[in-house]
Amino acid sequence: MQNNLRNRGLETEFEIIASRSSGKGGQNVNKVSTKIELHFDVASSEFLNNEEKEIIQKKLSNRISKEGRLIVKSQDSRSQFMNKEDAINKFFLLLEQALKKEKPRKETKPTKSSKEARLKIKKVSSEKKKNRRYKNFDTD
Repeated sequence: MQNNLRNRGLETEFEIIASRSSGKGGQNVNKVSTKIELHFDVASSEFLNNEEKEIIQKKLSNRISKEGRLIVKSQDSRSQFMNKEDAINKFFLLLEQALKKEKPRKETKPTKSSKEARLKIKKVSSEKKKNRRYKNFDTD
């Protein structure tokens, strides 16, 4: 499903917005727009099928705005170019993780030794508590 997301042409569908960043950079922060926001409209994408759109909207709902746009931000670097590359990499990584199929969990039965170990621990703690009960009645 997520095979070659980078080769699908998704780059043509997202919008990159540059703005002034907060954080390190000194006077450079006040002058240069280095913060990058990548906006991607999930619902109107032509390169994702309906099943993929539903999965992305479900799994990445905390990153999707009310307008249905997936937003990825990057402002770690002092370079706009580096932040742009970082945002694009984050975007594809998010999509790949969201579209990755989860393996179903296979239930297993506890082994004989694990049952015995659990019962032994229960017995030890029971003895501890029993000993505490009788210590309180000793009056010398």
